[in-house]
Amino acid sequence: MAQREYPVKGKVTDGTDRKPMPGVTVSNKEFSTNGVSTDPEGRFFIHVPEGTKTLIFSFMGYETLEIEIDIHSGKELNITMTEGSQLLEEVVVSSRSARERLDNVLIGVEKIEIAEMAKIPSLLGERDIIRSLQLLPGVKSEGDGSSGFQVRGGTAVQNLIVLGDATIYNAGHLMGIFSTFNDDALTNASLYKGQIPAQFGGAVSSVFDIHTKTGNMQNYKFNGSVGLLSAKGNVEGPIVRDKSSFFLSARRSYLDMFMKLTEDYKDNTMNFYDINAKVNYKITDNDNLFVSFFIGRDNMGLEDLVLIKWGNIASTLRWYHRFNEKLHSNTSLILSSYISDNSMEILDMHNSIDTHIRKYGMREDLTWSAHNRHTVKFGFESTYNDLKSAEWDLHNYREKERRYAWENSLWINEDWKAADHLTVSAGLRLNAFSALGGSPYYRLDTNGDIIETMEYKRGDFVKTYLVLEPRASLNYSINQNQSLKAGYSRTSQNIHALRVQSMSLPMDRYTMSSNNVKPQTADQFSLGYVALTSKQAYEFSVEGYYKSIRNVLDYKDGKSFNSEIEIERIILAGKWRSYGMEMYARKNRGEFTGWVSYTLSWSDNKIPGINNDRWYTAWNDRRHDISVVGMYELPRDWQMAATWVYNTGQALTAPSAKYVLNGETVYYYAERNGYRAPDYHRLDISATHTKVKKRYTREWSFGLYNAYCRYNPFIISFEDDDSKPSGTKAVQTSLFGIIPSVTYSFKF
Repeated sequence: MAQREYPVKGKVTDGTDRKPMPGVTVSNKEFSTNGVSTDPEGRFFIHVPEGTKTLIFSFMGYETLEIEIDIHSGKELNITMTEGSQLLEEVVVSSRSARERLDNVLIGVEKIEIAEMAKIPSLLGERDIIRSLQLLPGVKSEGDGSSGFQVRGGTAVQNLIVLGDATIYNAGHLMGIFSTFNDDALTNASLYKGQIPAQFGGAVSSVFDIHTKTGNMQNYKFNGSVGLLSAKGNVEGPIVRDKSSFFLSARRSYLDMFMKLTEDYKDNTMNFYDINAKVNYKITDNDNLFVSFFIGRDNMGLEDLVLIKWGNIASTLRWYHRFNEKLHSNTSLILSSYISDNSMEILDMHNSIDTHIRKYGMREDLTWSAHNRHTVKFGFESTYNDLKSAEWDLHNYREKERRYAWENSLWINEDWKAADHLTVSAGLRLNAFSALGGSPYYRLDTNGDIIETMEYKRGDFVKTYLVLEPRASLNYSINQNQSLKAGYSRTSQNIHALRVQSMSLPMDRYTMSSNNVKPQTADQFSLGYVALTSKQAYEFSVEGYYKSIRNVLDYKDGKSFNSEIEIERIILAGKWRSYGMEMYARKNRGEFTGWVSYTLSWSDNKIPGINNDRWYTAWNDRRHDISVVGMYELPRDWQMAATWVYNTGQALTAPSAKYVLNGETVYYYAERNGYRAPDYHRLDISATHTKVKKRYTREWSFGLYNAYCRYNPFIISFEDDDSKPSGTKAVQTSLFGIIPSVTYSFKF
């Protein structure tokens, strides 16, 4: 006869500051596969068989709790967890545990913790969650001077970056040298590169979901750091003890202050700042209100000749409500705004190019924990989009292109423990995108010339696209330490961007789906295998994928971002495909830990009108990508770390012939992306000394970025050279050689 089960519910909080702990794994020791995770308020609900049982509470960086309870009726528990002795508050990349990585039903998901495991060497001593992300399989850097990352052959503009429900664009400071995200303000994040849960939409490559800190309701805390180019600090504490709290973090660079001291650069500008703030108010035991705010700004100027400004503003008002132990909701009002403002003075003429993306939205997320074996998430989102593709003043010629749209989505997703060895996650998302009037729309001929201009009133529906997006993933446990995973995901994207290739400048051209531009839709299939050793000291995984995207955009031959104000006239649409294999090996325990990841991949485009209508290599195709990470704990509070990265050179278009016209050399390009830049590789090393005192903790970090001074390609250009048989030479411009760094951090 089946054993009778009883409900056990409760709340998990941090033993130091009493903050709720979301994402804690709660499992029955005798039936560990039937575990649950705490919700955003640290609450859990689990069914436990009758009798004396042991519940296990685990979270990375905290001591695991085992609590024995006698179950003969329902129980309610209040659990506090304490930090482990090796907890380090810094940017870290790790699954929450090797076991969770094995048991997670989703394929191709990486859990990123901001408080655990290792000190990964970084550029100029600034810890960077995105640079750490690039060390995982299937994730590649765009290159030096860029904070963009590419997932499974996609481009950086095909990723959705979400900070507290708000979208962030061009997530980099100082041309990508720093990430937009201050690690001191973050708690955890998840990268979905395989099967994307149905509650996320708007990207065909990946979703990077980031969460910010909530302030301490018990005590005031302050910490900060000073590096070579920037300083940051944060403060948190109660507003009304046990009722409300605040968190505030700020960061600013000061390179421009040093530039003011030099005669040659005193009139130049180069700085950035960002601010994260969050207020939490506990209305009742079942209701919490959160207000979060983020602003990041960059300013770069060359005397009176060039001034480039860009940045993001993101704000969310979120109400958490718990109806009962099984059902809770999050209701959010969301604002996100991205701007790019570029101006230059040439021959006494002022030229400027401005862009913005503004999103105003409302979102409802509900989670129903029907049983240990069933968790259902469902909801809807409605967003009004205001996009300015470009507004420019070039040679006294003023034009602008601006578009509006209304986007609505419904979704449902269920995680189901179908059998002892089989877990299934399945979801469905319906996305409706409506292009709205208020600006001109066009009918174009085959050459891209306008044959009719159509005017619509503000708010009129011009074109509506409906896309049904099924997603599914399954995990089959071969035994306690091995599992097979498979997944399928369809996603769509209606805000499109075209990159300025090989340059990390905020000059991407954006557009939205319209009467001429269709939504990008992607289909991805994934298959993987995960294994652990008996004591979880080592883990191994291999995953293969195939992804195809329809309606991918690229510039026509001979066109660039400023060829025409009407972006639809200079682009073509076609197909894109990417496929490959990712391998990952990791050592989790001991004084020496680390991992090795290897990705073998292909990415190709086929766009009618480009490359004689044949498949051609995508500009971001990298055949081989390797990351090696090692960390070593030394006596007397020292830790050493090193990373080595290698990837195949980026594809590029080189001239096939040239001719002289009016005394100027004109190059002819016969094949799109038919050549390769030199391979990229780099070694970074660091040493960190941490001293824990009674009232404060201080830390010194020393590092070498690009330790053997490899000059990797940043831009490849072509020049005349009569000494060469071809009469042309390729010229490589590099951005960084060896860069030392030192950072001092403190915490009270």
